[in-house]
Amino acid sequence: MEKIGEKCGVFGIYGKGLDVSRLTFFGLYALQHRGQESSGISSTDGNEIFCHKNNGLVSQVFNEEIIKSLKGHIAIGHNRYSTSSGSGAEHAQPVEVKDGSITLVHNGNIPSVVKLQKILKKKGINITDVSDSKIITELLHCLIKEGKNFEKAVEEIFPLLIGSFSILIMNKEKIIAIRDSFGIRPLSIAKLNGGYVFASETCAFHPIGAVYFRDVEPGEMVIVDESGLRIKQIMKGTQKLDIFEFVYFSRPDSELLGQSVYEVRKRFGIRLAKEYKIKADVIIPVPETAIPVAIGYSNASGIPFEMGLIKSRYIHRTFIEPEQHIREQGVKLKLAPLKEEIENKSIIIVDDSIVRGTTSKQMVKMLFETGAREVHFLVSSPPVKFPDFYGIDLPIQKHLLANGKTIKEMRDYLGCTSLSFLSFNGMIEATHIPKDKFCTSCFSGEYPIDISERKKDFKS
Repeated sequence: MEKIGEKCGVFGIYGKGLDVSRLTFFGLYALQHRGQESSGISSTDGNEIFCHKNNGLVSQVFNEEIIKSLKGHIAIGHNRYSTSSGSGAEHAQPVEVKDGSITLVHNGNIPSVVKLQKILKKKGINITDVSDSKIITELLHCLIKEGKNFEKAVEEIFPLLIGSFSILIMNKEKIIAIRDSFGIRPLSIAKLNGGYVFASETCAFHPIGAVYFRDVEPGEMVIVDESGLRIKQIMKGTQKLDIFEFVYFSRPDSELLGQSVYEVRKRFGIRLAKEYKIKADVIIPVPETAIPVAIGYSNASGIPFEMGLIKSRYIHRTFIEPEQHIREQGVKLKLAPLKEEIENKSIIIVDDSIVRGTTSKQMVKMLFETGAREVHFLVSSPPVKFPDFYGIDLPIQKHLLANGKTIKEMRDYLGCTSLSFLSFNGMIEATHIPKDKFCTSCFSGEYPIDISERKKDFKS
């Protein structure tokens, strides 16, 4: 399916007497939607750091024997989405250093690493053509080798990280969590049996019995060790959560800034019903993200809700290349239409966003082939007009469907009866959170964190 890709999900746990590697496995399992390319866990018993990572889903990378080998009372884990920096196993996280003293997991993106590379070069370390996560880890390790303690080294590197980051770093004694001063990527804390848990989303807490405590606030450093939890504000924080967390990325059972993701998506649908009064026989969501949106629209409009598209539950990322005929099936490989809910009907199809539009075009074609009389396409976010530089895998601007096109031109390309997008103000109001708490760069072209030389990559 053509979707925007998240860069990662991170999870960490500190707890004496807890089976931390097993709990991290289940935490990563709950965060699988944030990355399906690779997975990894590192743990420590206070004497040694153990690590295992590889390409594949969480259930493919780990087994009982591996989990048992990841001993200790501290662990961090990572799910990765393949991005432009590469998809091989060498890009899997946690990132390790040669002497095995620290490991790091990162959700986000540092648009420019030139300054970091220059600092490393001055210290005699020449790193090129590697990920921002690797550069951060190596610089941190370099500072520690020079004599700075773990916490001071993290504090010193913090202002040099110009971009979005929710990072967990582990040594043999503690976990340190840091979040950029705009809080673009989420990171939450929970309590569990006297220990503490970190996760990209709150949905990872329930499966392991952890109880939400608070978020890591923008600009904070949170340290957990045998003394407990300590918090230090490194830089002044200004909350700018990426609104795409509500639109698409986060699981519906997560909470962000005090709001239920499920309820916000339902309100997207209610708002769409106010903005666009369409006469139709049935409203159908593109599973899974758009389901609550369609429920909200149905409740507000009175148009019946039906699951007219069935998603194949077990088709995830596969390393088996599809046979040519199957590849040509495109959207049909993952979505099957229910003829009885579509044939001879005027339908509304709801999706969370449109990126390139190629999958949406295939979907419209499939619905007409199944016998739909009309296909009205509703989108629960505004047109995506700008690239992202903060940790999501968005195409370059010229490949975005909405780039330079009118609604009519987009509708003609998709082949649908009508095409309507949720208004920008409608999206913001449906969150029940003030606009200034969000990063809306994909819709507005406003980038709260300096993107340096990447400014040349788009036109406002």
